Amino acid sequence: MTSPEHVDVLIVGAGLSGIGAACQLREHVPTRSVAILEARETSGGTWDLFSYPGIRSDSDMFTFGFSWRPWLGDRALADGPSILDYLRTVAQEYAVDELIRYRHRVRRASWDSAAARWTVEVDRDGEPVTMTASFLWCCSGYYDYEHPYEPELPGVEAFEGRLVHPQHWPEDLDYAGKRVVVIGSGATAVTLVPALAGTAGQVTMLQRSPSYILSRPGRDRLATLLERLPTRVSYPVVRWANILMTVGTYQAARRWPEKVKDVIRKGVRSQVPEDVDVDVHFNPRYDPWDQRLCFVPDGDLFRALRAGQASIVTDTIETFTPTGIRLTSGRELEADVVVTATGLQLLPFGGMELVVDGEPVDYSKTMAYKALMLSGVPNFVYTVGYTNASWTLKADLVSAYVVRLLRHLDRVGARSVVPVRQPEVGEVPFMDFQSGYVLRSLDRLPKQGDRPPWRLKQNYLTDLRTIRRGAIDDGVLAFDRVPAREAALTDA
Repeated sequence: MTSPEHVDVLIVGAGLSGIGAACQLREHVPTRSVAILEARETSGGTWDLFSYPGIRSDSDMFTFGFSWRPWLGDRALADGPSILDYLRTVAQEYAVDELIRYRHRVRRASWDSAAARWTVEVDRDGEPVTMTASFLWCCSGYYDYEHPYEPELPGVEAFEGRLVHPQHWPEDLDYAGKRVVVIGSGATAVTLVPALAGTAGQVTMLQRSPSYILSRPGRDRLATLLERLPTRVSYPVVRWANILMTVGTYQAARRWPEKVKDVIRKGVRSQVPEDVDVDVHFNPRYDPWDQRLCFVPDGDLFRALRAGQASIVTDTIETFTPTGIRLTSGRELEADVVVTATGLQLLPFGGMELVVDGEPVDYSKTMAYKALMLSGVPNFVYTVGYTNASWTLKADLVSAYVVRLLRHLDRVGARSVVPVRQPEVGEVPFMDFQSGYVLRSLDRLPKQGDRPPWRLKQNYLTDLRTIRRGAIDDGVLAFDRVPAREAALTDA
């Protein structure tokens, strides 16, 4: 009987996190064998999946790009195709594109403490395959790629027009000259509305409640100012300027929410037409950064409103009709196309089942260690980015930590490492965030602790110390050290 293929590190997911993880392993621990399993047929993750008009980043590209591979140019909020090209170029430059195995969906991973390895059950394009790995790294993001969040829409079966969700944008959708209603007020909705405006006959953004929306320059002014300098000089300056701006804005919003609300409101008031009531359409019921802020490049959403190409309605749906939507207020919105920008559905750890020594892991019963490992789960790391800043800032920190951790295992002669939960540590929610997609799934997510290292502050500057520079052997991690001769016999 042929033994399953074994690799030192098995990465799940070939999106931004997985590509970055593999690049750092190749660069800093080149003796470790690595494979990447990707459930879909292409790389790029989110940036390959989403193809709706206007798809772009909602974080500046100088922090959304990797710290070790500069994003070139001065574009602050880049379009999806440019981001996808960047990711695939980086994968080629580091030769990690050769490590990706497509149509490989991880179903189950079982840890055996005696052997100190994972046995991973994979669906390879409908065929069951088994692999083993010393270290398992989940880089699958946190949402369900196949099933978006689709709330109940009363009477939707009566609608005779086209109903689409941005997560599965149809290639054949013709909206030219059509009446389009976009349901939602988050990042996807505020991206879609100006992108559709001008081509569609009329675009209406229908929101149940508003979000905070801020305009920011599409091109970074500091990057433009420094464009004649070598990239190795200009990139760190522009990157750190954006990091400090992001951290500072978040901290100000948490400390002085009313003042920040007033600044945002004045910015919106100065850009929307006089007939748009800011207190109705741009006055959220929550504080800034209770949910993620929405940034629009060069105020494109506000320009569409001023031009009369788009409108905004704050109301609730009573029912769909054959020709559109009737609202609770009695108003009717006629529509040829309705886009349900209603959000994501979380899927913890890509939906894979974890088993440790025969016992299935209940994620909700585990505690997150530094927001990158789970209590009681050996040799397992996951990457989940920030909710209040660029995803990649956290992904880079996790990659740097894993490199340090693997080197430490080699140095001390340990085969495995596991966070050991301390009984005195209290529980708090995994994410201190009020977005619907988080609140709907908190009962299925791990917990955070009420103190470090079981709790992080969603602050990159703090995490630089605790994750990048903090001691690996901190009294919380337990290491399985074995004599060198025994380890050699086990590996054989």
